Amino acid sequence: MSSHDRAAAAVFAQIALAADGAVVGLVLAYVAIQSFIKFSSTSSALRKIRRAPDVRVSDLRFLLSSPDDNNDNSNTTNAHESEATGGKLLVVRGLVEAKSMVEGNWRNLRPNVLVSHESGERGVVLQRTQTCIYNEWRGLFGWTSDVRNLIARSWKEQKSTSLRTVPFILLEGGQWPRTDYVIVNLDGSRHPIPLMTVYHQLQPVHASPYTFLQALFGHEYPVGLLDEEKILPLGKEISAVGICRLQDGTPEIKSCKDLPFFLSEMTKDQMVLDLAFRTKVLLWGGILLGSLSFGILGYAIVRNWDRWKEWRQQRQARQPRDAVAEIAADEDVSDVPDGELCVICLLQRRRSAFVPCGHLVCCQRCALSVERGSAPKCPVCRQTIRNSVRIYST
Repeated sequence: MSSHDRAAAAVFAQIALAADGAVVGLVLAYVAIQSFIKFSSTSSALRKIRRAPDVRVSDLRFLLSSPDDNNDNSNTTNAHESEATGGKLLVVRGLVEAKSMVEGNWRNLRPNVLVSHESGERGVVLQRTQTCIYNEWRGLFGWTSDVRNLIARSWKEQKSTSLRTVPFILLEGGQWPRTDYVIVNLDGSRHPIPLMTVYHQLQPVHASPYTFLQALFGHEYPVGLLDEEKILPLGKEISAVGICRLQDGTPEIKSCKDLPFFLSEMTKDQMVLDLAFRTKVLLWGGILLGSLSFGILGYAIVRNWDRWKEWRQQRQARQPRDAVAEIAADEDVSDVPDGELCVICLLQRRRSAFVPCGHLVCCQRCALSVERGSAPKCPVCRQTIRNSVRIYST
């Protein structure tokens, strides 16, 4: 580990352990709250997918055209979903195919599909990513600050992604003629698509005199270009989870924003198992982090409370000394008759009377000393005293 990394670790450790670990406790509490929020949303998605019927493509028209059975408790969620969106929450599994294959347009002999530029694979979704990898060196004349060196990464990436799609459908495997299908609507969906990588290549960038100058003065310079292509191929079997309804007599399925899945390679049972595992991890992780944060915060509160009490006691201990110094400056140093001398020090005049006995037998300094004792008692009658009162003579 370099000196900069050790310095960064020391700074982060000091921040994390500030106030006896209160910062760590607050961070863990925040992570625990986020875990419980994700647990709530994941549990809701799990319940919806469990209740969603797993249907075949050939049964969609009949299922969507039939009225909802509101008396069935198992379909209550789907009935509410249908009333809100005009469709039903379903799980449909089928094979990917371009929509142009079933449109019945005999004039179009070539189907409307996308072809990979490099591999030649055909699909309905094509994603091409170009990543330029930069190397940053501080150089001989371009020394950057320590803060930037600690935060910034030595390798940087600049990525550009292009995504192209064509209308596609899901067909039932082995069905012919292909009259029953469901249209997949990707509008407004931000869910991941189960793409397949068909091309992946890293090409080095040749150095130039300008690159040498960039490195010499500490500027970042490109070292490689990564090209990658992913497609959703034709004939791939996937599951679609979303709101399905009849659109101009044709079934159409659209994503539901409350669900973590839309298009997936997993079946309904696999989705349920995956979400059930997530809920358990989020629940127990939130409980563990919450308990740990409560323990750390409790320890920090107790430690800081003890420190505050210690500081308060030290402050209170300093106040009597200051009062004694003021008393010493205010004491009468002139000749005092024997009958008015303090019975303890026999040097100063009697100035303070004890409460509740009322005996005026001590100077102010000795009265404070008696009052601060563990068992304060009057030196004359031995009665327990509460405090003393300064008596001023005219």
